[in-house]
Amino acid sequence: MKKRFNSLLACFTLLTTLATALLPFSVQAIEYHTGWITNPQHPPIEVRFMLTGQQDINAKTAEALLEVKLDTGWKTYWRSPGEGGVAPSIDWSLSNNLANVDWHWPMPKRYEFLGVETLGYKKHIVFPMSLHIEDMSKPVFLSGKLTMSSCTNICVLTDYELSLDFKPSALLPSQEAMHLYNQGMTNVPKQSPAITVDQLSWDENNRTLSVVATNQLGWQQPDVFVDGNSQQAKDSSFLTPDIHVNGNQLVAQMKVSSWFGTPDLVNQTLNITFSDNDMAVEMPGIVSDLPLAVDTSSSLLEIIAIALLGGLILNVMPCVLPVLGMKLSSVISAEGLQRRQIRTQFLASATGILCSFWLLAGFLIVLKLSGQALGWGVQFQSPYFIGAMVIITGLFAANMFGLFEIRLSSNSNTWLATRGDNSHVGHFVQGMFATLLATPCSAPFLGTAVAFALGADTVTLIAIFTALAVGMAAPWLLIAAFPALAGLMPKPGLWMNKLKNLFGFMMLATSLWLLSLMTSFFSTGLVFATGLVLIIALLWRLGKVKGRKPVILTSAFLVLGTAGGLIVGSVTAEQWAKPLPQDHQWQSLQTDEIQIAVEQGKTVFVDVTADWCITCKANKIGVLLQDPVYSKLGQENIVLMRGDWTKPSDYVTGYLQSNGRFGVPFNMVYGPSAPQGIPLPVILTSSEVIQAIESAGKQE
Repeated sequence: MKKRFNSLLACFTLLTTLATALLPFSVQAIEYHTGWITNPQHPPIEVRFMLTGQQDINAKTAEALLEVKLDTGWKTYWRSPGEGGVAPSIDWSLSNNLANVDWHWPMPKRYEFLGVETLGYKKHIVFPMSLHIEDMSKPVFLSGKLTMSSCTNICVLTDYELSLDFKPSALLPSQEAMHLYNQGMTNVPKQSPAITVDQLSWDENNRTLSVVATNQLGWQQPDVFVDGNSQQAKDSSFLTPDIHVNGNQLVAQMKVSSWFGTPDLVNQTLNITFSDNDMAVEMPGIVSDLPLAVDTSSSLLEIIAIALLGGLILNVMPCVLPVLGMKLSSVISAEGLQRRQIRTQFLASATGILCSFWLLAGFLIVLKLSGQALGWGVQFQSPYFIGAMVIITGLFAANMFGLFEIRLSSNSNTWLATRGDNSHVGHFVQGMFATLLATPCSAPFLGTAVAFALGADTVTLIAIFTALAVGMAAPWLLIAAFPALAGLMPKPGLWMNKLKNLFGFMMLATSLWLLSLMTSFFSTGLVFATGLVLIIALLWRLGKVKGRKPVILTSAFLVLGTAGGLIVGSVTAEQWAKPLPQDHQWQSLQTDEIQIAVEQGKTVFVDVTADWCITCKANKIGVLLQDPVYSKLGQENIVLMRGDWTKPSDYVTGYLQSNGRFGVPFNMVYGPSAPQGIPLPVILTSSEVIQAIESAGKQE
């Protein structure tokens, strides 16, 4: 028994000794790597392939890396090498139990030699890789042929044989490999929510690709690299870009060369890689042939001056007139106001305008950050907003008719009670709604300022909208600064009641116009019935108000007279007046069809409009449906395209933004002499339209 015990003890001791002796070899065995490999025919390069020991059983992946050392002066290449060189590659076709390998590319640097620009790396580089394994329970045999191009003033293409086998379940982490892998991954570009690619535009004539991108954190010293997976992109070299930074917006324009002629990059998906100090970000983008959406030539001070002028002109647009009338009425009817009262009332209205523009700016910032459609007046694409405006303008009208007039008292007024009275809150609200009612009107200079603001960073956007507000509030601020100007207005009298009724009808007309916009979202019959109920309810309420019989009789006469006049006029129009001609047949806006038509020698007239846009209606009735423009648009060589922005449309929004516009109306004329298009002013004139059509239609 004792001998048996001693024999077992001796065996155990022997096995323990052997295990201890072999332990270093077992530890070394789990640190899977090829060791440093060189090619005797090209000593300046050393490579080795390593497994980190990190793996994901569920994803069936194992992490690895390719480490490359190059002697001084030698370089190798990025996945898109530029005008010369060959990207490194590995052929894994002889491997077993390996599905594929993802190659992660660190941020490259630019190198130029004898006028040839290349992208790549020098000295020491780590390429992280992800191995996709077919069956994690089985051994993996790696057999790869690495082909690597390296250059100084000469270039050498060298092959390296990589061979490694392992069992995924037996892998243990290697500290050295994990450190190198993580070091390599820090240099690999990743997506970032702070950066968005706003536009990729390809100019085939000039072989120029333009990239417009926004970085919410701001740009410092950015560089932009472009490549793609399609054959067209792989055959193209994207050269060093000319970069302009304006606030948080970057515009990079780069020449594109190819050994196979002019590439066709339209509708291609490209990878846009940004480097900026220690930042490396990569984003995809789809290329269009639309013109660049931004103008880098204008300074911020110039745009602010344009915004001030655009805001000032908004005061004379028809959208704002009803609210200005209410303001005038409130000042005239308040007899004996002191200068201090006049000043504070007009300051309250100006503050309302300012706050309303800030609210619009905040609304657009939220849309911009969420990637939604941006534009001046986009809130009118919402039936909820239109419905709210119908109610509010209807209440204004009712207040002007005297259906309610509750003045401020100690903490007892409701929100509606302050509408239109002489309190500071009432004047503040008048200013706010003057702005909201101005948004369906597009004044000259307004589009330029809004386009610049929506393409810039948040601070610049707020600054420009503030300038717009100050411009619109300028008349109010003028009277606030010189209250004596209010004394030049006529004295109140009996005529004031008639004036208030007139302003009431103006507000009622505004309500009915807003209600008519709902036909884009609901049936025409339902909207007409709602409007009829609104009028009947108003007339009934007017009849209940003491002393309002003249008003109700006048209202009834106007309603019935207008309805009868419309009926009679529609029957007898041909006998007493020249009616507007029937509108031309318009195609839906299709940007790819524009180029086809121009190549056929035709002229394309594009009209982007919306039912809620008053300026659009004025352009249509005053210019597009009038000779000589109407006859010109009817010619055979003219192609008419219309983009409807009444409801949200990503396609129409993209077209507007690609032309640097964020509101309607917008008109552009394309032709053989103007394939990039001739933009027309916001407010059209017959001479400008005819001149643009003739200029664009000239055959080269």
